[in-house]
Amino acid sequence: MPFQSLAKPSASALAIAGVIVCAVIWGTTWYAITWQLGTVDPAASLTWRFGLAALLIFAGCAVTRRSLALNRTQHLAAVGQGAFVFAVSYSFTYAAEQNVTSAIVAVVFATLAFLNLVLFRLVVGQRAHRAAWIGATLGIVGVAVLSGGEALGEGLDQRALVGIGLALLAVISSAIGNYFSWRGQQSGSAILPQTAWAMAYGTGMLAVFGLATGAQFTIDPSPGYVISLLYLAVFGSVIAFVTYFAVAKARGYALASYISALTPPIAMLVSALFEDARFGWPAAVGLALVLGGQVLLARAPRTD
Repeated sequence: MPFQSLAKPSASALAIAGVIVCAVIWGTTWYAITWQLGTVDPAASLTWRFGLAALLIFAGCAVTRRSLALNRTQHLAAVGQGAFVFAVSYSFTYAAEQNVTSAIVAVVFATLAFLNLVLFRLVVGQRAHRAAWIGATLGIVGVAVLSGGEALGEGLDQRALVGIGLALLAVISSAIGNYFSWRGQQSGSAILPQTAWAMAYGTGMLAVFGLATGAQFTIDPSPGYVISLLYLAVFGSVIAFVTYFAVAKARGYALASYISALTPPIAMLVSALFEDARFGWPAAVGLALVLGGQVLLARAPRTD
């Protein structure tokens, strides 16, 4: 039969497809976030976003009769994942973008793949293939070249240094959260229930933080805010994070976190399409380095 001769997609091809899906989604969420600024406290917006996302995953599991039960070890891993991936990292990211442009934050987040390699090597003894180290390094260099002009234009005044410091804390928090996600997967957690519980725990922490800092938990009824909230919750949280953790489970967190390097080029494309932005040869060089690093990371043998 003709259809029987068709080859199944390789693990690398599926991983690249997952990375592209996440990069396209997260590369456009920056535009949705701008629709939420200035009216609702960031802690409240994050609470609504991840709270809604958690409810959607819980509901999906219930409808499809997937078990939501986790044991004590898995719940503890979900608590750590929720704290560092959803609560701490996003809080620092929002704070960082109030001090520096998103391009500079993107440059900092491009170190996530490299930082994951270092963290998993030191904590759990994973030995990554040389191609993975080279690919992660190319991602850092590529995004630095891609966004270097804007970063230099900002200048390194005190406010910019504060913003860079907050972005570093955000990316470190994300790496730690990835470790807790890995711990949950190693203990037998399925991706959907683990992600749902992690988002739920992160939502609770964000709510407590908001109450402690005097945030007003309001919702802007304007179409722009509601549409952005739905997009960030459904696409930016449910679809993107479930895909991200699936890629991480199948191919490792270094490859999955390389999404942070691919996101800026997608954001630039969106800007060029909808805001008539124009980019020169540094952007082309940076994009080539990023994509080259992606290929190396995808082809690198899996390490456990």
